[in-house]
Amino acid sequence: MAAVAAAVLGTSLLAGCASDDDSGNGSGSGDTDGKTVITVGLFGTFGFQEAGLYKEYEKLNPKVKIQQTVIERNENYYPQLLTRLGSNSGLADIQAVEVANIAEVVQTQSEKFVDLGKAEGVSKDDYFDWKWQQATTQDGKTIGLGTDVGPMALCYRKDHFEAAGLPTEREEVAKLWEGDWGKYIEAGKKFKADGPEGVAWVDSAGGVYNAVISSSAKRYYDEQGELIYKDNPAVKEAWDLAAEAASEGLTDKKQQFTQPWDKAMNNGTFATISCPPWMLGYIQDKGGDKAKDKWDVAQAPKPGNWGGAFLGVPEASKNKEEAIKFAAWLTAPTQQAKLFAERGSFPSTPAAYETPEVADAKHEFFSNAPIGQIFSTAAQGVPTQIIGPKDQVIQENIVNTGLLQVDQKGVSADKAWESAVKTVDNALDE
Repeated sequence: MAAVAAAVLGTSLLAGCASDDDSGNGSGSGDTDGKTVITVGLFGTFGFQEAGLYKEYEKLNPKVKIQQTVIERNENYYPQLLTRLGSNSGLADIQAVEVANIAEVVQTQSEKFVDLGKAEGVSKDDYFDWKWQQATTQDGKTIGLGTDVGPMALCYRKDHFEAAGLPTEREEVAKLWEGDWGKYIEAGKKFKADGPEGVAWVDSAGGVYNAVISSSAKRYYDEQGELIYKDNPAVKEAWDLAAEAASEGLTDKKQQFTQPWDKAMNNGTFATISCPPWMLGYIQDKGGDKAKDKWDVAQAPKPGNWGGAFLGVPEASKNKEEAIKFAAWLTAPTQQAKLFAERGSFPSTPAAYETPEVADAKHEFFSNAPIGQIFSTAAQGVPTQIIGPKDQVIQENIVNTGLLQVDQKGVSADKAWESAVKTVDNALDE
């Protein structure tokens, strides 16, 4: 679910949701007035073009022309990428890979990509260890460079908190649940007892589950690549807390990224939601002007990550050397800081956090919250997460098959878990 959200919505934050324009006409190489054309294949919204990074690179390299193609949804983009990797044809010089797919690509397609860890100007030390490892094989080949990360905070409605007698200042709000997702649920129970009529504590049980599990190092696979989701205490904790939120009537019973969820956001019918940086743009877009200054941002109980992507250079690239140089430049700390300032994509390179673009960043819509500091702190606490090849399949079914029944149909947590496990196992056997 997290991966789908990041793929569909991209990482736009400051300017709300947007879509990259589809420019260029496919992969391969060509000449435009004698220039080398580097093609870039993307999904969703990366914002490179809108932030002016393509034009900047072309100015620095007058003999290079950048062209991009964009498929809106990763669920359509990724199967096409796998097909083209299988045939070694139709590939762009640079291809994006979503975080939910990177483990599968690393394990099954690494020979189809250049080792960017050896590229000139690329340093492992520029990136978070956990981000670098996600795109690195067991024998040390790095097939992708991180574009962004999704460190999580909690967004909350100050007006609803005030009505419930809860603190409204972000530092005091964070203390309500500091270090423990269980405290977040307990705060929700107080909100339900004293809060405004018709306003739920949180948008959905699925949202609670995703927030909790995203702060765990182990989720569905162990270090050896074995499935552990049925017995992992972290999964059980996330499931139990999400089910408790539903059974205690703390949720707005919405499914994330649907029209009813959008409408609820616009109507202000829930008080909190887990927020990576790109979610801020979504809230601003759906909440509209009437929600300005009513939302604020506080640290989550535990640091977690929701979203992020990578850029890789296929071995079949027709402009391999130029593509390697451009991928390295595009993901360097300086460019990541610029992208954050223009589009809200939060950098995967800690060095960027020291730049004014990040360190001094505030969000006017969210009560002028110091989002640069909040998300930088969260990002530096994210655990090194083990991502397996079918993480996305497992999580989607746990949330959409299991928790949705608890949240919307009143099915018991035990029966819903049995149903979710059965659906997951059938999906993994396909």
